[in-house]
Amino acid sequence: MALHHVSHGEGTPVLALHGWTPDHRLMTGCLEPIFAERPGYRRLYPDLPGMGKSSGDGVDSSDGIMAALREFIDTEIGAEPFVLIGESYGGYLARGLVAERPDQILGLGLICPIGIALEHAERTVPEHVVLESDPAVLATLTPAQLEDFTEISVLQTADVLRQYQADVEPGLDAADLRAMARIRRNWALTTAPESGPIYTRPSLILCGRQDSITGYADQYPLLDHYPRASYAVLDRAGHNLQIEQPALLGVFVNDWLERIATEATSG
Repeated sequence: MALHHVSHGEGTPVLALHGWTPDHRLMTGCLEPIFAERPGYRRLYPDLPGMGKSSGDGVDSSDGIMAALREFIDTEIGAEPFVLIGESYGGYLARGLVAERPDQILGLGLICPIGIALEHAERTVPEHVVLESDPAVLATLTPAQLEDFTEISVLQTADVLRQYQADVEPGLDAADLRAMARIRRNWALTTAPESGPIYTRPSLILCGRQDSITGYADQYPLLDHYPRASYAVLDRAGHNLQIEQPALLGVFVNDWLERIATEATSG
């Protein structure tokens, strides 16, 4: 299966995986401003099957999505070492890829990832709260837009809405909901993340303190498997951490990339 994707830059490959329902723009929106200041990386942003412009035909499970990702990696990256970063469900898939290809992946980055509990009902998450809201901003939205934006947004401001409408909303509108419902019935990977050896390369786990979707507690138990991981829980950040705290995202991602580069040089 050929996944639709966009690519920027030249150099060490970086594979960025978006979460459930949005598309590649969720990742380009938050990562491209960071990589604009860091030459030497070829960033690959695919749309997962059934999302964005990638067809979901013939895919009925997360295993099927993983098969498409393997094909994508073999075609676009080959045997070359690469950096891997995933958000939410994309983080779950990224952990699965690490279990399969630990020697090829130079470093693992996770933004608001699914933790040890895959299903929503089993996760440890805080109640949804709103820490900042601008009524004038919300008044510009249709009822449907208002529901989507306020459902998980902790900071409901003009800046956050602008980024949400650029990075998240287009993917929500483009998703093939019928294909996603079919895939959702077989959501667990057959080869579970963390089923492989302990991953000893530089890692990053970023969570939102107010994230009511994946939370921050279910990610802490992952640390034993990733002994080189920085783990941070950011205040004033929900499941849209990447657009609610872009400056801190940049700090942590840059630190992670520096650690990867140092490791590659010294190794």
